[in-house]
Amino acid sequence: MNRTQRIIFYILVLIAGATWIFLSADTGASTASLPAPQTGFLAPDFTLKTATGEGYTLSALQGQAVLVNIWATWCPPCRSEMPAIQAMYDEYKEQGLIVLAVNSTVQDNPLDIAPFTQEYGLTFPILLDETGDVSRAYQVRSLPSSYFINRQGIITEVVIGGPMSEALLRTRIEETLK
Repeated sequence: MNRTQRIIFYILVLIAGATWIFLSADTGASTASLPAPQTGFLAPDFTLKTATGEGYTLSALQGQAVLVNIWATWCPPCRSEMPAIQAMYDEYKEQGLIVLAVNSTVQDNPLDIAPFTQEYGLTFPILLDETGDVSRAYQVRSLPSSYFINRQGIITEVVIGGPMSEALLRTRIEETLK
């Protein structure tokens, strides 16, 4: 192959590579380009159902303080903090606290959820994130992930990981209820 043929070959390879990069680029909007929900941000809205089909929409709960806890049955810190979340829910529900326990169903066995809720005596709604949309919207990287949302729909605190103690929960909930 002479010098001119090599140059033409390299140019064609570069054009093919640039074309491949251009055609395979992801031009769709993704949550990765959005900042992760954090203190002071409006909580991303979602609608999910319980195992019995009862639906909950976060934005419809404005006017009440909400704890969104994203968890899975296999997660040891999730298991450890559930009794404390239940105790705080019992203590503060009359003051307007709602707990939405969002099971990351795409990472969990749906058959384990009912025994889990019975074992821990959970009385707040257990919502199923079967598509992973809520986990993506909240950019969940670790379970459990908890978001305290005030009556105006603004996140007042984000707690990644766990388990959360009753003392930590009480402090965050009282701030959220203000």
